[in-house]
Amino acid sequence: MHKIVLDTNILVSAIISSGYPYRILHNLVATERVKICLSEPVLNEYTEVATRTKFSQYKDFRQNALFIITNIKRVGNLYTPDIQLDIIKDKADNKFLELAVFSKADFLITGNTNHFIISEFNNVKIISPKDYIENYWKV
Repeated sequence: MHKIVLDTNILVSAIISSGYPYRILHNLVATERVKICLSEPVLNEYTEVATRTKFSQYKDFRQNALFIITNIKRVGNLYTPDIQLDIIKDKADNKFLELAVFSKADFLITGNTNHFIISEFNNVKIISPKDYIENYWKV
């Protein structure tokens, strides 16, 4: 079973469309076919983004996001990373890499190719949702 860390944009994309992020969140995380790694800073960002007014244009976005976060907490593993990295251009995104390295995740899945420009760090593959589904997930 793969251990994964999901960037916040995967959560957002899964709520507003039915593409690869949706498949990861609903078909793999919710059914516990992968193990999602979490930390308080990551959960805090998920919640903060879920309540942003810019997403109110999407029907029931906030309610759906909070429901998903509640379920992610239920099925995920909570870690308290004791490392600090300064690798990602957007400093706020380092928390995802810190969690992935600390938890020994197999993958950090992100749609943010502007900030996550490396493909691997400390044995963690940093990949897109499409790449994960098409190349690493075996049914």
